[in-house]
Order: sequence, then structure tokens, then C-alpha cells
Amino acid sequence: MAELKNIAGLKELQDALQKLPENIAKNVLRGAVNAGAAIIRDEAKLKAPILHDAIPGHQPPGTLQRAIITKRIPEKSGPTQQTYFVTVRKGKKLQGQGKKGNKSQDAYYASWVEFGHWINTTGRAIGGGRGKDAKRAAAVAAGHNKYVAAHPYMRPAYEAKKFDAVEAIKAYLQKRIPKEVEKLRH
Repeated sequence: MAELKNIAGLKELQDALQKLPENIAKNVLRGAVNAGAAIIRDEAKLKAPILHDAIPGHQPPGTLQRAIITKRIPEKSGPTQQTYFVTVRKGKKLQGQGKKGNKSQDAYYASWVEFGHWINTTGRAIGGGRGKDAKRAAAVAAGHNKYVAAHPYMRPAYEAKKFDAVEAIKAYLQKRIPKEVEKLRH
């Protein structure tokens, strides 16, 4: 993985950001990091596979793409650091929610798509606990289980757009810091 710490201009932007009052610096930094996270989120949405055929009882096509979000983590954020995750809403299986009874748009299966998974073609559960691996091996040997290959979308999105995200952060800071400094002068 390429190193992101030595990007030209970040030190100067960081110095300029520290000269702003704390609340303004925090808001500017929050917007900048969000802009960078949005670049990776949008790429992950493009790379996420879509099941084009509607299957009764399953999430509608495109649910995985719609469930990819950016989320600010307040516990890991502060005046000089903002933390955002690009993640997937992974609530429960398809269910009615809200007053209108709309179906949930959470992709509980997101990690299965990213990393691959086993399915049981008989419809019977394998069961957990001791012997689970042996039961799975026996089911595979009998042709009752099959492995569904991974279709990664998050990691490839990060690898493809990490430098663009840093550039988006820099561009945001270069645009906002002078505006905030000008406001302070008046």
C-alpha cells in the first residue's frame, strides 16, 4: 500500500488550519474529511455488484449500493482530527419499517459479498458449535453446500481512489481556509 503521509502541501494546510479558531478549524476539517470519504463511497457504490433480478423475500436490486454510506465517528474525532468510515448499513433482513411500512434498505449480507460465503443448497441449517467444520465438509462432499465467490467492492474502491480522496481533502481545505481567514478579518 502506498504511503499517504508525504503528500505535498498537507503540512502547510495543517499549519494554516491550526491558526484558525478551534470551532472553525473543526468544521473546516470535518467538511474536508467528508469530501475525501465521499470520493471512496462513490467509487464503492460503482463497484458494488447488483443483483438484477428481484427475488421474493430478498432485498430489492441495488440495495447494496444504496446502503453504502459515510459515517462520522464522533468518539474518534476532535478539533484537530476527524474520523469518517465508509461502511454499509447492515441492519436486519427485509422487513417493514416506519409508519408507511416501507421495506428496509439495509444490506445485512454486505460482508458475504465482499469476502465470499457458503450456501447450503438443501435449505437445512448446518448448525454451529463443535463439529461445524466437519458437518460443512460432509455437506460439501455430498454436494449440499457450495461456495459463492467473493465480489470485493470496498477494498478495490479504497485502492483506486485513496489518492483522489487526499486531493479532494486538500482542495477543500485550500478553498475553505482562505474564506474563513477573510471572515475573521472583517
